[in-house]
Amino acid sequence: RFQACVYFASVFQAMSCGIHYLASVFMAVTPNFVCGFPGNVSSVLFHNSSASSIEDIWTLWTSTENYIVVQLENGEIWELDQCSRSKREVNLDLAYEYKGNKSVFPCSDGFLYDDTKWKSTVVTQWDLVCDREWLAKLIQPMFMLGVLIGAVIFGDIADRLGRQRVIWFTSAGQFVFGIAVAFTFDYYSFVIVRFLLAMVSSGYLVVAFVYVTEFVGIKARTWASMHVHAFFAMGIMIVALVGFLVRTWWVYQIFLSIATLPFVLCCWMLPETPFWLLSEERYEDAQKVIDTMARWNKVSTPCKVSELCSVQQDDLASGRTGDDDTSSAKKHNILDLFCNWQIARRTITVWLIWFTGSLGYYVFSLSSVNLGGNEYLNLFLIGAVELPCYIIACVAMDKLGRRNTLIPFLILSALICVLIMFIPQDFNILIILANMAGKFSIGVAFGLIYLYTAELYPTIVRSLAVGSGSMMCRVGSVVAPFCVYLRSVWIFMPLLLVGIMALLSGMLTIMLPETLGKPLTNTLVEATEMGRNKKSCLEKTPPAHSGAALEKIEMFGQDRVTTDK
Repeated sequence: RFQACVYFASVFQAMSCGIHYLASVFMAVTPNFVCGFPGNVSSVLFHNSSASSIEDIWTLWTSTENYIVVQLENGEIWELDQCSRSKREVNLDLAYEYKGNKSVFPCSDGFLYDDTKWKSTVVTQWDLVCDREWLAKLIQPMFMLGVLIGAVIFGDIADRLGRQRVIWFTSAGQFVFGIAVAFTFDYYSFVIVRFLLAMVSSGYLVVAFVYVTEFVGIKARTWASMHVHAFFAMGIMIVALVGFLVRTWWVYQIFLSIATLPFVLCCWMLPETPFWLLSEERYEDAQKVIDTMARWNKVSTPCKVSELCSVQQDDLASGRTGDDDTSSAKKHNILDLFCNWQIARRTITVWLIWFTGSLGYYVFSLSSVNLGGNEYLNLFLIGAVELPCYIIACVAMDKLGRRNTLIPFLILSALICVLIMFIPQDFNILIILANMAGKFSIGVAFGLIYLYTAELYPTIVRSLAVGSGSMMCRVGSVVAPFCVYLRSVWIFMPLLLVGIMALLSGMLTIMLPETLGKPLTNTLVEATEMGRNKKSCLEKTPPAHSGAALEKIEMFGQDRVTTDK
C-alpha cells in the first residue's frame, strides 16, 4: 500500500510534464490573418462574396494566397494580403479584380486575425507573423532546449541533494512558472519563463522515474517505470480537452497549470528514498522510512538497516580483488562506449534509436493538429493511443524479447509513414487512424529502449550509456519542431524523414544482441562477447550470494544504476 500511494502520487504529477510539453500546439497557433487598414470599412469583397465586415469573410478563406478587398468610408480601396497591402490609384466601382496601378505599403497598422477558433494566441498577442514568424517557430524548440538542460542539471542535483527535495522544487516550479507564463508582458519574457518551465518539467520527469523505481519492487519495476509514460500521455489528452474548452491563450495556460495543483499541495509528504539515504550513510533516516513502510504494509518481520549494510559491505569486500579492483578504480568516460568495433557499432545504433524514437514521438504529436478534421480530437486520440502501447510493449518485451519487439515496431512505423503519403488528403479519418498507428508503433519502440540500453552495456558504463542515449533523445525533441515546420516545403517531408530514420534504425537493430533472460554484464569484455557469442553469454552467471539479504542488496545495486540516468 505504501509503494502504491507513493507511486500514484508521483506519477500523477507526470501529467503536468505532458501538459507543458505539448501546450504550445494551441497556445502558439497562427490563425488566418491579413494586413490592417487605415480607417473605417464601409464594404468588404472576397471573390464574389461581399460583406460589411472582415469577420464575415473568414469562413470563406481557403488559402494564404487569397486577398481581401476593402473600401473605406473615405472612398479609398485597399487590397489586403497577409504581409502587405496595396492601395488602388483609381477608385472606380468596387471589384475584386483590378489591372490598374497600385501603391504597395507595409503592414504599419498591424494585422487583422481570424478569431472564430481562437480568441487570442501568443501569435496574435505579439504579431508573430510575416517577418516575425521565425520568433513563433522558436517557441517549441526553445522549450525543448530547456528540457535538455533541465534533465542534465536536475538529474545531477537529485544525486547530490536527494530525490525528495528535487521533487518538491520541480513540482512547485511547474506550478509557479506555469502561472507566470500567463502573465508575461512580451515575447522575450514569455520565452524565458517557458524555458525555466521546461527545465523544471524535465527535471521532475527524470527524477520521478528514479524516485518510483527506487520504491517499487524488482518484479513490478518494468511495468511501473513504463507506465510513467502513460501518465505523460494523459497530460497530452488534458491539453486537448482544455484547448477545446478555453480559446484565450493566457486563460488556457492558467487552467493547464492548476490541473495538478493537488499534488503541489501534498508533495511535501513524500519521503526520501531509503536507497539514497543509505548511499549518503544516513542510516537512522533510512530506518525511519523503512519502519513507516512496514507499518503501512502491515509487515511483521522487521527490516534492519544494520543487517542490510553488513551484508553489502561483506559483498563489496569480497569483490574488490585482482582485476575487479583495477576496473572499479578506473574512471570511465564517453570514449569507453567506442572502445572496440562491437561496442562502437552498438552505441551508434542505440543513439540512433533514441533519437528516432524522440523525433517520431514529437513529430506525430505536434503535427496531429494539422491532420484535418477536429484538431482537438486528433490530439486527444494521439495521446490516448499511447495507453495501450505501453502495455503491449511490456508484454512483448518479456515474451518475444527486447530486440524482437524493437525491430518490427521500428520498421512498422517506417511503413506507416510511407502509407500515409499515399492516402488521399480528403480521407481525414483514414489519415488520423494511420497517424495513430504510427504514434503507437514508435511509442512501443521509444518506451522499451530505456531498459534495452541498460541491458546492452556492462555495469561500469551502464549509466553512461543510458545518460548519453537520453541526451540523444533530447536532441531529437529539439529537432522535432523544425522537422514539423518542413510541412511548408512539402506536406509529407516530416513523415519522410521519420520514416527514413525509423527504417535505418530498425535495420541496424538486427545486429544488436538479444538480452531477454541473460544476466547483466559487468565488464566491456563480457558485453562484447554477448554480441559475438550468444551461448557464452547465456552460460555466464552472476556471482553467487545467499539468503534474502542478497535480494535486497541486488535491488539496492540495480536502483543505484537507475539513479545515474
